[in-house]
Amino acid sequence: MKAKILVSIIISLLFMTASIAQNFPKMDETLRLKKLEPPKGKVRMVLDTDTYNEIDDQFALAYAYLSKDKLELEAVYAAPYFNNRSTSAGDGMEKSYQEILRLLGMLGKSPEGFAFRGSDRYLEDAARPIRSEAALDLIKKAQTATPDNPLYVVTVGCITNIASAILIEPKIIEKIVIVWLGGNSLYWPTQKEFNLMQDVKAAQVVLNSGVPIVIMPCQPVVANFHTTIPELELYLKGKNKLSDYLLNSTVEYSGGRDTWSKVIWDVTAVAWLVNPSWIPTNIEHSPILTDQVTYSSDHSRHFIRMATSLNRDAIFRDLFTKIAR
Repeated sequence: MKAKILVSIIISLLFMTASIAQNFPKMDETLRLKKLEPPKGKVRMVLDTDTYNEIDDQFALAYAYLSKDKLELEAVYAAPYFNNRSTSAGDGMEKSYQEILRLLGMLGKSPEGFAFRGSDRYLEDAARPIRSEAALDLIKKAQTATPDNPLYVVTVGCITNIASAILIEPKIIEKIVIVWLGGNSLYWPTQKEFNLMQDVKAAQVVLNSGVPIVIMPCQPVVANFHTTIPELELYLKGKNKLSDYLLNSTVEYSGGRDTWSKVIWDVTAVAWLVNPSWIPTNIEHSPILTDQVTYSSDHSRHFIRMATSLNRDAIFRDLFTKIAR
């Protein structure tokens, strides 16, 4: 009986991979590996974020916007989410959009043509992508990219907006590089991490599409990116309106000043673009994401890049300096 179940799972995995992947351009592996090389010089990027989900997205948005020496932030997209800070995925997206507007106001940046609402729901069917302002703008910006100057798509929430854009216009996989904070390491027992498990279908689409992707796994890598309330007070308190907002939001979210530490997860995806040496990565074969929300390995699949560790002090030093300045 167990053997029959195993055979059934294998067949379903192969069918799922083939049925999804057949609609996407076939990228030469040498070209994909070149796109997966750590970036050098200033790069174009867009940020896809469930900004009101907690407080790390706010830090990530500020960091991306303030790292003008390394990053040309061209757009910010609101991603859906559903937890105790929203009443539905659509409500989470709208709250994230409004939070983006608040942050842009503190940064002195107009949202016109820069901030876009994303999907109001999760992807349910790979044959029915969700058209949103964010997905359509991503396609538009990706089409202006070149092989030597790809568009980096930093996504720090569920990957619904990006999966929909790829399904609407599959050719953009040749124009973009995704940097995603989602899931855990390849050999972690489960992938039931908040960003990934919200929309398993969208994650399956992206992983099977062949798009160049760099993954920041939450366990056991990004979970080490901690700070404390006293540290935030030391470096951010009283510096400017933005720094005080980020500090106070963290204190409020964490339940008070006595919180021992807090993970600021999403900053790491931006930090890899700012300085890849701070977050070492390995080339791996793309995993198969099963319906059971686990990774299955197949060494015949295309390559991806996966973070293995991080330099916590170097990233926070750069983050705090830019926000306080």
